[in-house]
Amino acid sequence: MNTADARRVLETALICAQQPLPVRELRVLFNDELGADTIKDLLEQLQQEWTQRGVELVCVATGWRFQSRPEMREYLDRLHPEKPPRYSRAAMETLAIIAYKQPVTRGDMEDIRGVTINSQILKQLEDRGWVEVIGHREAAGRPALYATTRQFLDDLGLASLDQLPELGSRGQPEGVLAGFGEQLEAQSALAMETPAGPDAGPEAGPAEPAQDAPAPPSADASDDYDAARAVET
Repeated sequence: MNTADARRVLETALICAQQPLPVRELRVLFNDELGADTIKDLLEQLQQEWTQRGVELVCVATGWRFQSRPEMREYLDRLHPEKPPRYSRAAMETLAIIAYKQPVTRGDMEDIRGVTINSQILKQLEDRGWVEVIGHREAAGRPALYATTRQFLDDLGLASLDQLPELGSRGQPEGVLAGFGEQLEAQSALAMETPAGPDAGPEAGPAEPAQDAPAPPSADASDDYDAARAVET
C-alpha cells in the first residue's frame, strides 16, 4: 500500500469513528504492517492536508480525532441552538484544584478554597466524567484521592496535563481557571461526533448546589498521564 492510500484509510477511519482512536488501534487497519512511527508520520501529513478546512485533525489524551475548528462554532451552534450545561464557579474552582494539584483529597481542596465543598459538586464532576477516585491516602479515615480523567483532557482538546494553562504569579489554580467551564463546554462541542453510551456523560449537569459554607481546618492521554496523577505513597 502506498502512502496516499494509507492516508486515505486513516482519514476514513477517523472520520467515521465516534471517539478518538489511539495509534495502536490505527495499526490494526494495516494488520500491524505499519509501525507506530509510520502511522504518526501519516497522521501529521493528514493534519497538514486539513489545515485550510473547517475541520482539523488533533491528538487528544485518548487518541486522534477530527473536530470542527473553534471559529466554526458560531455557525454550527445555529443547527443546535440549545445551550450546553453551565457549571458554577465553585465547581470550576474545585475542578481546577484537582487538575493542578492531583491527586488531592476533599480536605486538600477545602484547605485551598477556604470553604466546605458541597458533595454534590464532586458528584457533578464525577458524573460528567471529568474526575474520579484513584485511591485513598494513608491517613486517618483513608480519605479518597481525586484526579482528572482522560475524558477531561479530551473535552479540553489536550493530549496531556502538561498542556494545561500555566498558573499565574500567585500560583492559585482556582484563579487560572475562572473561565474553565466555558472553555470546557466550548471545546467539547467541537468534536464531530459525541460518543453515545454511559461514558459520554450527562446531557446537562445537576442543579446548582447550595452555597458553600466556611470550612473548618482540615487534617489533612498515556503512561505520562498516569504518572502525572499517581497515587501518593
